[in-house]
Amino acid sequence: MYPDRVVSGMRPTGAMHLGHYHGALKNWVRMQSELPCLFFVADWHALTTHYDDPSIIETSTWDMLVDWLAAGVDPSQATLFIQSRVPEHAELHLLMSMATPLGWLERVPTYKDQQEKLADRDLSTYGFLGYPLLQAADVLIYRASMVPVGDDQVPHIEMMRELARRFNHLYGKEKGFEQKAQAAVKKLGSKRAKLYTELRNEFQEQGKAEALEQAKAMLEDTQNLSMIDRERLFGYLEGSRKLILVEPQAHLTESSRLPGLDGQKMSKSYGNAIALREEKEDVVKKVRTMPTDPARVRRTDAGDPGRCPVWQLHQVYSDTETREWVVNGCKSAGIGCLECKQPVIDGILKEQEPMRERAQQYLDDPSLVRAIIADGCDKARKLAQETMRDVREAMGLSYG
Repeated sequence: MYPDRVVSGMRPTGAMHLGHYHGALKNWVRMQSELPCLFFVADWHALTTHYDDPSIIETSTWDMLVDWLAAGVDPSQATLFIQSRVPEHAELHLLMSMATPLGWLERVPTYKDQQEKLADRDLSTYGFLGYPLLQAADVLIYRASMVPVGDDQVPHIEMMRELARRFNHLYGKEKGFEQKAQAAVKKLGSKRAKLYTELRNEFQEQGKAEALEQAKAMLEDTQNLSMIDRERLFGYLEGSRKLILVEPQAHLTESSRLPGLDGQKMSKSYGNAIALREEKEDVVKKVRTMPTDPARVRRTDAGDPGRCPVWQLHQVYSDTETREWVVNGCKSAGIGCLECKQPVIDGILKEQEPMRERAQQYLDDPSLVRAIIADGCDKARKLAQETMRDVREAMGLSYG
């Protein structure tokens, strides 16, 4: 069995905003201290929709990486790298494409959805149709056990699992597998071998998922097995195949509770975003000019926080006492809208302060970011090369 590992990536969209922080980066920062994490810039993915103008990709990549570091992603805990610097991603994508049914790609929910949203672009390209397969290769090449995603991305993870399963079924045939697996069972010792056989039979004959989980847990605890025997026994549990690619699980992340300045989802394209490292005076100006409850035309008019975008920001940035003060003051016209906005301004600036400090060293010396990425690419590439050795061998392409 392979060790638990988290993989996640983002397309390089340039400077990040606070919605990205609350929706993804905050979660990355938490996960990096719990499990080995690999976070990558998905620069090839940017080409699936912007192949006709790739000029902004490089600048956007470095800007985004500085924001990740500013948000607290720590290169001493997580591996940061750029997708195109690890060409094995493309090799696995190519090899998997040979056996991926077209129908699987066409049924991905975001395929038609994105075509409609980006109707101004010609997306009748293989790159756009095949991007879920490249996305799967990005994860499967690291044998990741977990991918942090929002609800909307769960179908993509399910597809990754199906692709891994199909690959293992097609190419996990090892000469003499059954005999080698049975020899590995004996190495467990009589007591564990008996339990393993019972659990395998329960799963294969009765479909008991808990028997499968129990057997896997037992194998993980067994110390005296070689990696190859362990792999065989995991494959033998589910059939007569060797596991080459690991089926990842979706790790659901909380959707960002941070709306944009107009109450819609925060997005640069809506012009309602606050950048992660926005200048202080710009933050003050943006929040002070936010729309409020339309019923409060004059200072003396009472309002309803439920109809005000500023109230949604109080939910994120203010404590209980401040929120009570806002509700009472707004409904009684006891406070004005500018007074109400001040705690939000203070909360945003307080959140951004350590980000600005962390970013400064990288802005002063961009070679630091490049060194972090060079190191991360090396680490990621070593892991990717291990997987590709196994993939080539399974597909009869190792020519050893």
